[in-house]
Amino acid sequence: MKSTLIKNATLVNEGERRAVALLIEGERVARIWPSGQTPDESPFDEVIDATGQYLLPGAIDEHVHFREPGMTRKGDIATESRAAAAGGVTSIMDMPNTSPQTITLEAWERKMALMAERSVVNYSAYFGATNQNYDLFPLLDKRRVCGVKLFMGASTGDMLVDRIESLRRIFGGTDLLIAAHCEDQNTIRENTEYVRKEYIDVFDPRYTEEDLEMFFHSVIRSDEACYLSSELAVRLAQEAGARLHIMHISTARELELFSDAPLARKRITAEVCVPHLIFDDYDYSTFGARIKCNPAIKSTEDREALRAAVDSGRVDSIATDHAPHLLADKEGGPFKAASGMPSVQFSLVAMLNLFSVEKVVEKMAHAPALMYGIQRRGFVREGYQADLVLVRPGGSPWTLTADQVLSKCGWSPYEGRTFHWTVERTFVNGNTAYAAGNVDDTCRGQELAFDH
Repeated sequence: MKSTLIKNATLVNEGERRAVALLIEGERVARIWPSGQTPDESPFDEVIDATGQYLLPGAIDEHVHFREPGMTRKGDIATESRAAAAGGVTSIMDMPNTSPQTITLEAWERKMALMAERSVVNYSAYFGATNQNYDLFPLLDKRRVCGVKLFMGASTGDMLVDRIESLRRIFGGTDLLIAAHCEDQNTIRENTEYVRKEYIDVFDPRYTEEDLEMFFHSVIRSDEACYLSSELAVRLAQEAGARLHIMHISTARELELFSDAPLARKRITAEVCVPHLIFDDYDYSTFGARIKCNPAIKSTEDREALRAAVDSGRVDSIATDHAPHLLADKEGGPFKAASGMPSVQFSLVAMLNLFSVEKVVEKMAHAPALMYGIQRRGFVREGYQADLVLVRPGGSPWTLTADQVLSKCGWSPYEGRTFHWTVERTFVNGNTAYAAGNVDDTCRGQELAFDH
């Protein structure tokens, strides 16, 4: 059993920061000593001097699209998990809108087998809800399935659930966490017709949909579309007593639906994704389709309200909605360009630019572990799995360039952005998955276990 001693680190965990030495034995954290009580180094296989670095629990990204099976020209489990490890993300939960969709027990098992074979980081996969498959929910293994993904708005993969009878069956049919994508399809349809009529049909016939500015994506997938759907989801969850987690909240108005209460007292929780905390609708003129996602990037006021809600506790977790597309798929204007962007590799350093280290650890490690009931992860505690990341603050700021991107799509919306933090080393179950700019491709994560 390999032993690794990390000394002279500043541990940030459970709202505190303190100088420590930490011992990893095999897969787990074995001991944590206060500063000044570092043991004799001679018995250990490896000693890492972490002077000037912060030691954090590895980030848990509850919201990724790794594209496998079926869409592997954009990304795959191996490439995207490598990007996760390089970004200090040690566990991921993959979405069901792959090809085939993860909406049967057989498809779910197949995806999990692929992840076991290929993922550098720890993993789980959502079971996708449809208008008809809620009778399968009682057959799901609650120890293995992270949650049920419900698309109440159409997005990549066409998994829209739009029948009210089906929605009631879904919310009343499981005590697993229901992770919902909320956008009202009727509102989106009406907005689409309005934009086509007012901004395309009235122009010269040579003016096409592809000439329309990307800003109109936020007009089509509007604040109202998000609020109406999120409000319906909250109402249905309250009626059924369901455990609801609304993903990628994008508007200030939606925040009215959530509480500032401590996480342990909530049955209805909210996630915000990194792009909605970084960009606003002014950025469409600079980045165009590179920042097109569903729900759309909204106004500066919405972005600032989301940031404030992270600090207040109204927003419970930060994830990425990591969704790689080839740049060729990002062409065609707001109606045709693919929605989604890669984010997992740079999410941690991006959020450390915006929030305190303690807040980032809370929202990107502790909260996902608590909300999903992940066993022995998300915290730095003796006996827990050694999913850890060493990050270095300050020093020389660095600017992201395309050659640093590990996602298979080969680009990032954060190119040209300057960061003040660096991921130095990532441990997955006690193994160094990433260090000094290199990913250990032999490293394999473990299947996450849950106590819902």
